[in-house]
Amino acid sequence: MHRILSKKIVYDAIVCLALLVAVLALIIYPQESIDGARNGLTLCANVIIPSLFPFFILSTLVVETGITRYLGKLLEPVMRPLFNVNGACAAAFALGFVGGYPIGAKAVISLYENGSCGKTEAERLLSFCNNSGPAFIFGVVGAGVFSSSGIGLLLYLVHMAASVCVGLVFRNWRKKQPEIKRRREGAAAAYSFPAAFTNSVKSSVLSMLNICGFVIFFTVFIRLLFISGFIPALAGFLGILLRPLGFDSSWAERLLTGAIEISSGVWSLKNAPGLTGSIAMAAVMLGWAGLSVHCQVLSFIGTSGLSVKTYLIGKLMQAAISAVFVLILAEFFIFKAPAVYLAEQVTVIASQRFFTAGAISTASSALLFGLFVLGAKKAASRGGRLGG
Repeated sequence: MHRILSKKIVYDAIVCLALLVAVLALIIYPQESIDGARNGLTLCANVIIPSLFPFFILSTLVVETGITRYLGKLLEPVMRPLFNVNGACAAAFALGFVGGYPIGAKAVISLYENGSCGKTEAERLLSFCNNSGPAFIFGVVGAGVFSSSGIGLLLYLVHMAASVCVGLVFRNWRKKQPEIKRRREGAAAAYSFPAAFTNSVKSSVLSMLNICGFVIFFTVFIRLLFISGFIPALAGFLGILLRPLGFDSSWAERLLTGAIEISSGVWSLKNAPGLTGSIAMAAVMLGWAGLSVHCQVLSFIGTSGLSVKTYLIGKLMQAAISAVFVLILAEFFIFKAPAVYLAEQVTVIASQRFFTAGAISTASSALLFGLFVLGAKKAASRGGRLGG
């Protein structure tokens, strides 16, 4: 009992000290904090909300209207052998790759709460379904950071392959335990479209508030860590420890930044020396996703009762596997950055008006998911004819 109390006292003391340091940082650097928050708000208004909000509505609609039941029948022969989950889980897998962070995790939670998948299946899905979307990898990382659509394609394929590998690893997670669903077996509720649409918009607005809050917080947080000299000092220390592996303080600083917030991390790789090393580190950052994304996912998991163990271990594994894939490919291919590329397209995309970006995002989300469903139906019909 005494040991438990001592640990709690130490924990409370650390938390109080951290909060005190945070308050002092805001007092010492008020203008920098305001600028960081302003940048976070701009990022949310111009990029985060237009790109994610339509996907949130779409993912919730897919679950609440009962479409996942039809997907389950179509894709059971694919999802069960590969990942040991039912076919309805394909919705989270597809939306995670199309919509980007944290759409996949949100879709998994929706499937579990709706009764479309069990607890063990949801925990398996969390390990590999929360991935970066093509817009971020092709637009920001490929075109903006490396000025190469080819490198963007390479990173996206590596990202997908690493995710699938993690899913295969976790296919036997708690295999011997009975499947537990939030509702009675096979009773995933389906609402009428008006009710489902209303619920989707309400839940999506709350989800966007959560995400924007974390984005603003971590934007300010990273700025304060740099201004105070904390990240440069820690990077210098890590650079000394990791020097035998070819790391120096500048690379350690980039890695620390990406570990906290993925957008800032990948952007720090722009014009970094060593193209292969930069691509490998970008793959690590994309696989890990950053603390900001993890906090967004944890806010969705909340009181669902799902374990976060598979999610965090899965992201670490995806980061490591992605780096290995890039280094293996580097043995067979020589990565070259083009001398000239229209990287200004990233600035154009980021500066688009809210409604323009929102309309583009909505149309692309509906189109991509529609193509996914049509492809699944066609594959199922072919399989039925062959089987007959």
